[in-house]
Parts: sequence; structure tokens; C-alpha cells
Amino acid sequence: MTLPMSDPTAWATAMNNLGMAPLGIAGQPILPDFDPALGMMTGIPPITPMMPGLGIVPPPIPPDMPVVKEIIHCKSCTLFPPNPNLPPPATRERPPGCKTVFVGGLPENGTEQIIVEVFEQCGEIIAIRKSKKNFCHIRFAEEYMVDKALYLSGYRIRLGSSTDKKDTGRLHVDFAQARDDLYEWECKQRMLAREERHRRRMEEERLRPPSPPPVVHYSDHECSIVAEKLKDDSKFSEAVQTLLTWIERGEVNRRSANNFYSMIQSANSHVRRLVNEKAAHEKDMEEAKEKFKQALSGILIQFEQIVAVYHSASKQKAWDHFTKAQRKNISVWCKQAEEIRNIHNDELMGIRREEEMEMSDDEIEETTETKETEESVSQAEALKEENDSLRWQLDAYRNEVELLKQEQGKAHREDDPNKEQQLKLLQQALQGMQQHLLKVQEEYKRKEAELEKIKDDKLQVEKMLENLKEKESCASRLCASSQDSDYPLEKTLNSCPVKSEREALLVGIISTFLHVHPFGASIEYICSYLHRLDNKVCGVLRWACNAMEGSL
Repeated sequence: MTLPMSDPTAWATAMNNLGMAPLGIAGQPILPDFDPALGMMTGIPPITPMMPGLGIVPPPIPPDMPVVKEIIHCKSCTLFPPNPNLPPPATRERPPGCKTVFVGGLPENGTEQIIVEVFEQCGEIIAIRKSKKNFCHIRFAEEYMVDKALYLSGYRIRLGSSTDKKDTGRLHVDFAQARDDLYEWECKQRMLAREERHRRRMEEERLRPPSPPPVVHYSDHECSIVAEKLKDDSKFSEAVQTLLTWIERGEVNRRSANNFYSMIQSANSHVRRLVNEKAAHEKDMEEAKEKFKQALSGILIQFEQIVAVYHSASKQKAWDHFTKAQRKNISVWCKQAEEIRNIHNDELMGIRREEEMEMSDDEIEETTETKETEESVSQAEALKEENDSLRWQLDAYRNEVELLKQEQGKAHREDDPNKEQQLKLLQQALQGMQQHLLKVQEEYKRKEAELEKIKDDKLQVEKMLENLKEKESCASRLCASSQDSDYPLEKTLNSCPVKSEREALLVGIISTFLHVHPFGASIEYICSYLHRLDNKVCGVLRWACNAMEGSL
């Protein structure tokens, strides 16, 4: 042991001396059985002495096993252990802060040097007061050393190897009461008490709410500052607190009454802003409620669809194709989905009931207001009857909804043939609609492919038309130049196959047309196509076609 005995209960002992319950760091009592009426603690419970490394006592022994003491050899003497069957030696009550022991039964020839040799192994010795008789008082530096010294009580001491009566004795070690020990202990307890009071004060200051800021005294300058702050929303709270303090102090008089009235009027104008702010928050809350209700309705619809999928999978046509484990999982999923759906449905119905109750409360308030505004009793009774009828209708609708929910929950368990037939017809209709939808999708894809193909053909035709228009313009220029020339067409044809730009243009148009029609085209078809382009080239075209036939 390296800690003093008083350390584990130092706070408790200090608080016990002050007459108040000791508290821990968190504020809980340290000792649950503390009694403030006991006053100063009269002692500290002893602990098992241990002297590791000194060779005087063995290592710690469990309390349920008997302590076996051994022989202790010193330089000038030998210590023999007492009989283990004898009861332990009696000791007096331990004084608070005890550091001094009484040692009796010393041999008559025992000197102070022998006493130091025996007891210095228990710890540092501060003082020894030896009497002429066979006893002495030993004061140690720490309290735990006293417990080690008590371990030697009952040992028989023999000086050297002599068996003379004057050289032998039986040690008796007990607690001794000393004024120095008590004074040191009281000083330590007072220090701990001061620390505890300081700790409590710091804890109270930490938990104490902060003090309000000091309010300045009233003056015209401060009044103008507060009046400006009252108009500012961010500084209104501070300014209104200052105004309240001034009024409670009695600063209002005839000279300052107008100033205070203007400040009170500014505070009153702040009410309108607060009302508008409250209305804006209420509007936001209503919008959030409506948004939440819509989202909840969407979730509920999806849950209904999921439950419908489970129910359709539970039918005989599909149910037989699933394995046993798959059927079990589907049943569990269906049950969970139904429970969650019912919870969401109840929540949605609760929101709607609250809205209906709020509406009914508004109607009641309206009826009371109409009574106060001198409406007739007959109109009030009519409104009341109408309200009752509406409530009855609402209750009837709620009952119908509950019945429908119960029937829907029991639909998959009942074996009604009519319901089975209806469900089969609905399932067949659903399958037919699905097939029709697939056909429509395929038709849509086919039409889309055809449209893409038509677009490509259109682009090609447009390109061809542009090319033909360019060639037509060139052909018109060639026709004009050929009419002005003096050489006949037949002669030029015999002399040279193509001698003018017009002929080259016609040959190019016809070759392009034939390129577009790889399987060939009749002369009449070519002439009709070019005639649509330009009527002037018809005669020349026929000549060119005849020339081409002759050449072929």
C-alpha cells in the first residue's frame, strides 16, 4: 500500500466535520449511510497491512483464509510468531489521523536501537518516546505505516540467542492518541472542507442563470436611443426590457410622459408585425401539412399497388408455380405490407379527422358569432340541424370505410365462388390490357422505324431535286445558246457526239435519272419527268432520246 488510509474518505470526513452531507463531483452523496448528527468522525476503519518487498509479512491473503505468520530475523534479535489458534490481539478504537502506536511488552534490556531495527521496516519513523518501563510510543510519517506496525502485535521477541527473562518479551502494538496527529488531521480536514466549499460555490455559479445586463438610468439621450431600438426588430427585446425597467423604477413624470407614451406606442406597433409573423408561420405550417398529406397519399397508393401484387401472386394460377420457401416469403411480405399500409391509412384518416374537427370548430365559432350579432333563433337551429346531419353522414362514411377495409383484409382468406369469378375476370381483363399494350408498343416501334426510313428517303429526294434544279438551269442556258448557232443539230451529232453545253446538261440529267433507277426507265417516263421540270426542253429532249436510241 502506498496511499494513506484517509484518502478514500477524505471528502466524506471533511463534510462530516462541517455537519453537512458529503457530495461527490456530480453532486451525489459519497456515503449513502452518512448521518450529519454524528459530528466529527471518531475513527477510520483499519485495512489489511501489506509490506511488499520488506520481508516482514507475506503477500496479501484472502480474508476467508487464516493468516500464517513466520519467524522474522533481525540483526540483534529474532521475532517468533504467536500461536495461530489464539484469538487476535485486542485493539482500541483508532483515533482520527493516527500516526502513533503504543508498543508494550519490550524486553528489559531492549534499547532504542533495537526498537528502530524492528519497526523501521514498517516505514519512516519520526520520533520514539521510550519509557523506563517496558513500553514506548513510535510516531510514523504516514498513517498506513501504523497498520503495518500492528501486524507485529503478538510476536515474541528474543535478543540474540539468550533465553534470559530480561532479554525476552511479547510485543503488544496498539493505536495511540497523540495531539500532534489530531492537529495535523484537523488541519487536513479544514483544507478539504475549504476545497469542498470552493467546489460547491463554483458549481452553483456554473448552474446559476446569467444575470441580466445592467439598465442605464433614464435621460433624454438614452430615451432617444431606446425609441430607435424599439423600431428595429432585431433590438426590440432589449429595448422593451429597458422601457419596462424605467417604468417600474418610476421614471415616468409630467415632463417625460410624452416620451414614454411615444415609446409605448412604438411597442404597440410591434404587435402588428408579430401577428403577421404568426400568420406567415401558420401558412407555412398549413403548406407543410398539405405537402405531407399529399406525400402520404402517394405512399399509400404505392402500398396498395404492392399489396395488389402480393394478392395476385397468391392466386392459384401463379401460387402453384412457386416453391415452398418462396410462398412463405411472399406471405410474410404481404402481411408486412398490409400492416404498414393500414398504419399509413390510419395516419391519413387521423389527419383528415383533425381537419374536419377544426372545420367543425370554426363552424361552431361562426354560429356563436351569428348569435351575438342578433340573428334569429330559427336560423341557429337550422344551422345546428344541418351540422348534425353532416356529422351523421361523416360517421356513416367512416363506418363504410372501416367495413371496406375489413372486407379487403379478409378477401384473400375467403373462398366465395362469386368473388373468385370476379377476380378471375378482372385478372383476364388485366392480361388482355397488358397484351394490347404490348401490341401497341410494337406497332409504335414499327411506325417509328418506318418514319425514320421515310425521313431518310425524303432527304435523298431533296438532294436529288437540288441537283436536278441546278442541271435544269444549266440546260436552259444551253438551249438558248443552241438556238442562236447556225449549225444544224443533225450535222453536229454526226460530226461530234456532244458539242454544246446544252447537250452535255441533258446527257447529265438523263444519266442521273437512270442512276437513280438502276432497273431502267422508258423514254416516255424520262420525257414526262423532264417536261415537269421545264416545258422548253421537251423537243430537245425527244431529239436527244431518239439520238440515244439510234446510237444504241
